[in-house]
Amino acid sequence: MPLPFASDAPLPVIAMLHLPPLPGSPRSALSISAITEHVCREAEMLTALGAAGLMLENFGDMPLPATQVSPATVAQMSRIAAAVRMASSLPLGINVLRNDSLAAMAIASAVGASFIRVNILVGARLTDQGIIAGRADELLRLRKSLGAEEIQIWADVNVKHSWPLAPVSLEEETENTIRRGLADALIVTGRGTGYETDPHELQAVISAAAGTPVLVGSGVTADSLANFQGASGAIVGSWIKHQGDARSPIDPERVRRLMQASRNSK
Repeated sequence: MPLPFASDAPLPVIAMLHLPPLPGSPRSALSISAITEHVCREAEMLTALGAAGLMLENFGDMPLPATQVSPATVAQMSRIAAAVRMASSLPLGINVLRNDSLAAMAIASAVGASFIRVNILVGARLTDQGIIAGRADELLRLRKSLGAEEIQIWADVNVKHSWPLAPVSLEEETENTIRRGLADALIVTGRGTGYETDPHELQAVISAAAGTPVLVGSGVTADSLANFQGASGAIVGSWIKHQGDARSPIDPERVRRLMQASRNSK
């Protein structure tokens, strides 16, 4: 299944829309209306500057629940995602942290998003939220029951901020995620938010994926983009913010530099 964006860049960029803390989360300070306006402005900017796609994520809601967010979070993210769909024609993805894949699919179906990101689709991993097990069976059945087969599932392999419970090779995890979890695309990251993805790990996953699209999921900069040959796209959040801080507003000049690097990558 081809990825849901059209781009003439060799390495298309999917830009993150990091949500500030949502109302009710521990560090919340803004109203849902203010957050929606802020995110839509960023979506419009990223669209104008050449992003291939956008991904909405409740980044500010730390500490994060492990597998199920509150109904309020689902409602708030649905409202914001619907507004982003009005503000931008780019394909939109949904990631509900830490690993509420069912909520992500429900939101994506409600607003007409193109894909969701699932940090842990199969197996189980130790995280700062405790042990999280994948819910591929429930997720795929939900997608089917919603009649939403067009919504792609992008799943992480060896996801950041986590550790395996038992030794497992990248190749084995890749094969299980595709063949048993039925992922439509894979994501490879560094060890944490903003940390560079290891190009050797990326190539190992690309080889094992045998044609399934593989994206770079963390640590991409305008200078490092050329290191990720063979990837189907790059998901970028931290580096396009002021001073590379994921909690800061988007820096238009950094976005321009990244898009130029994306067009020039080979």
